[in-house]
Amino acid sequence: MEDRPDRRVHLRVLRAIRAALLECSNMQDGKQSSVAPHPVLSDYYESGEARRKKVDAMFDSSAQHYDWITKMMSFGSGGWYRRQALLRVGVGAGHQVLDVGAGTGEVSLIEQELVGSDGFVVALDPSKGMLSVAVENGVQRATMGLGEALPFPDNTFDFVTMSYALRHVADLQAAFEEYRRVLKPGGKMLLLEITRPEGALTTAALKVYMKGIIPTVTRVFRGSKEAEELMRYYWDTIDQCVPPAKILDAMASAGVSNPQRNKVMGIFSEYIGSK
Repeated sequence: MEDRPDRRVHLRVLRAIRAALLECSNMQDGKQSSVAPHPVLSDYYESGEARRKKVDAMFDSSAQHYDWITKMMSFGSGGWYRRQALLRVGVGAGHQVLDVGAGTGEVSLIEQELVGSDGFVVALDPSKGMLSVAVENGVQRATMGLGEALPFPDNTFDFVTMSYALRHVADLQAAFEEYRRVLKPGGKMLLLEITRPEGALTTAALKVYMKGIIPTVTRVFRGSKEAEELMRYYWDTIDQCVPPAKILDAMASAGVSNPQRNKVMGIFSEYIGSK
């Protein structure tokens, strides 16, 4: 009977995945039982059910190019900013951290350095291709999974982090409920996102850069149509993302304590909350 806890975790994962799929179906039927980060983007997929498969395929096929693209997009400053954000919320020696939507592991690697040998970091992502690159980059613990269906027991982690992947979950509130569930009492979540600027001119300039220049340069220098498409999709999810107030409302509805948003340079959002 020693495998019973593992079975319970496994069954919880299956139930959560089934619920996530049902939520996607409900969104298509016009029901308001979930909080989607953005509407269906018909240029890329036709329904909520098709969304996960399409998004995973784009990330899988672009995994080998992703680090190059993100460094170019942030002019090499992305790692420095992520480190400062982690330090601001208190990630440090001995902590146990879950990095959701870890991608190729840029944040996970910084976290591994911060927590040291007395702590640990788990990198979780639904894309096998991205996680493979993460392991190649030096991530020590990696597992496939969805933010809305975390395969971990309650009260496991001191911190849950997510970097620019909140727009890729199916249901914000379901994800926040899961993040809260796996946090230890007093644990914190840090969710970094890019938010569409408030000014029309700034938005237009950012759109030209992220949907025009970045995809074109990606196609020319990396020769990948899939990576080019992913970068165009990246902007569209930013442009169509629900406003910060709705994200904060979803955090509060999920039982997250003291949800707040710190705005950085007009386009970066740091969503912070605790259990």
